[in-house]
Amino acid sequence: MKNATNNERYQATKKVTLIGALVNLLLSTIQLLGGFFAGSQALIADGVHTLSDLASDFVVLVATREAHREADEEHPYGHGRIETLATSILGLALVAVAGAIFFDAIQRLFQPERLFDPKPIALLFAATAVFSKEALYQYTKRVAKRVNSAMLEANAWHHRSDAVSSLIVIVGILGSLAGIRYFDALAAIAVAGFIAHIGWKLLWAAGQELIDASLDESVVQQTESVIKEVDGVVDIHLLRTRKSGADAFADVHIQVPSKVSVSEGHQIAESVRKAIVEQITEITDVTVHTDPEDDTIAKACLHLPLREQITQQLNTVWQNNPLSEKIEKIDLHYLDGSIHLQLTLPLDLATHEKEIHQLKSAALTLKEIEFIDIYCHL
Repeated sequence: MKNATNNERYQATKKVTLIGALVNLLLSTIQLLGGFFAGSQALIADGVHTLSDLASDFVVLVATREAHREADEEHPYGHGRIETLATSILGLALVAVAGAIFFDAIQRLFQPERLFDPKPIALLFAATAVFSKEALYQYTKRVAKRVNSAMLEANAWHHRSDAVSSLIVIVGILGSLAGIRYFDALAAIAVAGFIAHIGWKLLWAAGQELIDASLDESVVQQTESVIKEVDGVVDIHLLRTRKSGADAFADVHIQVPSKVSVSEGHQIAESVRKAIVEQITEITDVTVHTDPEDDTIAKACLHLPLREQITQQLNTVWQNNPLSEKIEKIDLHYLDGSIHLQLTLPLDLATHEKEIHQLKSAALTLKEIEFIDIYCHL
């Protein structure tokens, strides 16, 4: 839901996370006690995995509260990166838990006397975990999509990883019950591998966000298309995008007709900003820079003097021309490394062709000025 407010997103996330924490608390207790009494290492490993979710839920709650505060002086772009940081912590937690489970199971494989002998009731505990975690995944995923929260979506996949790992536990228990004792330990290793894979994916996504990686290419291309459809946009270049938690930002240089007024250029830029925010679901804020030409190709104009200095130079070369005092307006256009000058005179001076020609010739003696147009109006 693109228009979800920070408060709506926080309240939705808080509710989902509290429900998840309660389920994880009950489920981890069932799995750990069940694994101990039913003799299943894989079920105990799965219980430790679920227990780690409690810590993850706590991280989500704290991060969500902080991430959805409004922007302030110290954080002008908001606090969305807190959400990204929390996603990183979730990923690290998964990798750490996977490592612990993996090494313990490996040790037991090399020490057969330490292998567990699961009882049939272990299947009931594992099946309870599967159904509970899959229900949490479906619920959390639906809310994450509604409020557009990457962190909540990460937590949803965390629940899915738990559900799949519990399925693997069931396979391991069944194998052990069939007489293959090491199947339970192998299931624990498989659970560890799955957990590590999910953790790495979360870490990679969060890392890309922290280093300001661009949005998906399809989103960038769609954004370009939206910009080019805006009336007054000649071309675009330097489109850049990045994510920050649930929000995404973009900045772009648009080329407008070279001699439009400042206000018209601003209006075109505002229209571009409005079109992107309304049509591109992922992007919430846009900075638009207007260019009178493609500055990736045109010569730079930074060396050219500003109005006060160039006006002083013009007054110097025009000092003997009586029409210089009649000039009503001077427009400066900085294009392709030079100044294009536009002068406006009263219409009754249109017949003073000699003096007008002298104005033009004198102005062109300044090396910064390449073109000059003179208009007479009522």
